[in-house]
Amino acid sequence: MGRPLSRGAGERVSPRGRQKEFGLYHIGLESAKGGQVFGPPPARMVCPGLAHVRWACGGVRSPMAGLPRLVLLLSGKRKSGKDFVAEELQNRLGPDVCAILQLSGPLKEQYAKEHGLDFQRLLDASDYKETYRQDMIRWGEEKRNTDPGFFCRIVVEGVTQPVWVVSDTRRLSDVEWFQDVYGATVQLVRVVATEETRKRRNWVFIVGVDDMESECGLDQGVTFDWVITNDGDELSLDSQLEKLLHFIYSKL
Repeated sequence: MGRPLSRGAGERVSPRGRQKEFGLYHIGLESAKGGQVFGPPPARMVCPGLAHVRWACGGVRSPMAGLPRLVLLLSGKRKSGKDFVAEELQNRLGPDVCAILQLSGPLKEQYAKEHGLDFQRLLDASDYKETYRQDMIRWGEEKRNTDPGFFCRIVVEGVTQPVWVVSDTRRLSDVEWFQDVYGATVQLVRVVATEETRKRRNWVFIVGVDDMESECGLDQGVTFDWVITNDGDELSLDSQLEKLLHFIYSKL
């Protein structure tokens, strides 16, 4: 009898529980008889939009509940408009289809708890957040150095929409975690704006913030699938978003 490829029926395997073998993550399968699914490990896995999961050893399996069909990792400099682009995508797709995930959410929540701060005020684009930004960066780096996937695992828990937009991807370790777990469903989206545009949005260069990994970690060594220019030209932005939306719909 072969080795089990999954847990028993009714059990879910979260990203943190997947076992990496032969460079792949085994995705939990459910047995119709309530037992375990046995067989040799797959030699290759193909996930075209995760419409289905195909194993090289034969057969087509439905994806595990909760797996996305598309993961968009948005990155960009401060005041480039990452949150705005993420919200535009969600508004056009609808909240039942598109979920916005913020890696900074669990970071800020835990930081607020440990430091007695207002978590909700740390989430908005306020001076309150800017007051604590540098120390949050330091604290977050310490957490990531210990466990690079710490915040990634937290933010995906319980998300059921087929399209995920991670609105604040900042580090290569974030990109690598999502690519390792979700493979070909991941698309890298860079939101760019000129310094002049960012200054009009009240951006000011801050030593210890704008020269840190949280702002510069993806400046090089990454090939982006999409580059969205967000300099205030509404027609241009709309045209770019429509092209991206056309691609998204092709994966649903």
